[in-house]
Amino acid sequence: MNRIQQLFQQRKKNILSVFFTAGYPRLNDTAGIMIELQKNGIELLEIGIPFSDPMADGPVIQESSTVAIKNGMTLRKLFEQLQGIRTEISIPLVMMGYLNPIMQFGFENFCKKCSEAGVDGMIIPDLPLKDYMESYKPTADKYDLKVIMLITPETSEERIRLIDSNTDGFIYMVSSASTTGAQQSFDTGKQEYFRRIRSMGLKNPLVIGFGISNKATLQAAHENAQGAIIGSKFVKLLATEDNITSAVNRLLEDLKTA
Repeated sequence: MNRIQQLFQQRKKNILSVFFTAGYPRLNDTAGIMIELQKNGIELLEIGIPFSDPMADGPVIQESSTVAIKNGMTLRKLFEQLQGIRTEISIPLVMMGYLNPIMQFGFENFCKKCSEAGVDGMIIPDLPLKDYMESYKPTADKYDLKVIMLITPETSEERIRLIDSNTDGFIYMVSSASTTGAQQSFDTGKQEYFRRIRSMGLKNPLVIGFGISNKATLQAAHENAQGAIIGSKFVKLLATEDNITSAVNRLLEDLKTA
């Protein structure tokens, strides 16, 4: 069974996932960040593939992509860094990237390399659902890679149910229709959106991302979904803290406070 499915079968709530940009803040930080996050109890890792036009990302992650590319990070380099990572990392790994660099690499080649490295799934924000079902799903299934689809407050119920019936990893529930970035709290509109999706009785687990940065937003996510994804908050700490260990420690400390 795929590690993503195993995780959500074993843990029914309070799963914490963290996103980071590969090659940031330094080119060879990838493995060290993964090891430190796992050591501190993070249960799922989202590895960002740097891209020059990350349209779903806010300024913090956009800047991290720019720096990572300047550092020399490429998809090929990332797969080199992930070789043998499964000797140290046991938790599920999800690659997050945009279609352009993945298509330049070749989708089947990308899936093959993911499988060889022990990657369990992928998030491609600009991959249309129709294209996924018609052209990409068979290849992803061949390599047992779960393609995670995003939904927003504007996503129709029909589309959500279509996603739910055609995927089997988890559904990434974007907290708002805007780009990524830390928020202090989720307003009543977002809370109602969370409750509405939760009441649909979907077969896939729900994970909430975008805007989670403190105790209040993390609690709201965990009350309305099986898991939460933190991105911008951690990426920012990687830039401001002295080292990876202190960035992870500060993240976990900040999630305990309002």
